[in-house]
Amino acid sequence: MKKSISQVLSTLTYLTDRKPEMAFTGGAEAAFAEVAPFRDGAIYVGHYSGNSEWERHDAGDELVLVLEGTTTVVLKTGAMDETVNLAAQELLVVPARVWHCFRDSRNLKVLTVTPQPTQHSLTPDA
Repeated sequence: MKKSISQVLSTLTYLTDRKPEMAFTGGAEAAFAEVAPFRDGAIYVGHYSGNSEWERHDAGDELVLVLEGTTTVVLKTGAMDETVNLAAQELLVVPARVWHCFRDSRNLKVLTVTPQPTQHSLTPDA
């Protein structure tokens, strides 16, 4: 099924100050949309600035593609944190079972291919 990423993005409400707690208290839903189902998950887009909660996907790798803006993806591998700065048109594959979050996102338009289920946390397991 053909989909226009630009058209789906145009339906979103830009979230100017995303906070990790919003994953549990609400308030961020309008900044995200499912583009299409894909394998055991879906393709999603989002448009926001700010910081996300920690998340991980035990069923597979997640693909993160920055369409516009910038973000820093923090990957927690054991006791170590690895930071990856991403700008427009840059891609990162987050390995399965790795806790990760988005920090200091600025006018971020992002596309992800995300396996389900997704675990969310304010403080990740080591």
